[in-house]
Amino acid sequence: MSIETSTVSVGDLTAYLARPASAGAGPGLLLLPMITGIGEQVRDWADELAGRGVTALVWDPFKGRSTDNSTREELSELLAELDDDTAIAEQVALLDHLLGELGCPKAGVIGWCLGGRFALLLAARDHRPASVTAYHPTTPSELRPNHSYDAIAEAAAITAPVMVIYPGNDAAVPVADFEALQTSLQGRSTGATITQFYPGAEHGFSDRSRQDKQVNADAFTLSWPQALDFIHTTTT
Repeated sequence: MSIETSTVSVGDLTAYLARPASAGAGPGLLLLPMITGIGEQVRDWADELAGRGVTALVWDPFKGRSTDNSTREELSELLAELDDDTAIAEQVALLDHLLGELGCPKAGVIGWCLGGRFALLLAARDHRPASVTAYHPTTPSELRPNHSYDAIAEAAAITAPVMVIYPGNDAAVPVADFEALQTSLQGRSTGATITQFYPGAEHGFSDRSRQDKQVNADAFTLSWPQALDFIHTTTT
């Protein structure tokens, strides 16, 4: 399927948009990046989704900064300054755009690492997402200085189906915290919880820079088709 890509303005925000070139609005997906920002790999994921008939809109956490033009150390400094309420408000505006101007009848949300945490927080507050896919979400029980909300506790308010993809050797989120997140999600009265667990895989294993380790490459190879099937099933 041929696709169209562009950088678009949504109010005072800038986002990356990839969508099918054919006429007619299909399902939508809001992508919340990892520490890379809207780097090459995230754009490739958006383009792949568009090729599958999904309108993919990517939040820009670092206002034009990404691994295309910044070091990971520089992006980590920007991450430490990211405010929860501001970020969630921006994501709501992009969701409005997907379901409004872009004409998507349904839209899900997917996030990686920091974006996985925000995917949970967004869906806990805004029940419009048709599904949540959280790739190795950065949800430690001990909040970081710039965190206003406990994503583990907040996840109990999500009403949509959730897929959580977790690496067993996650140095950023201990297994006990992942188990607490599972308990929070599985205690909901609505919304399925689907869990993928990859022993030995590391935090951020979907990042190409970490796939020089076979355990990380294998985890992504197995997890990504399942995530795509989940997105297709819940948004179409």
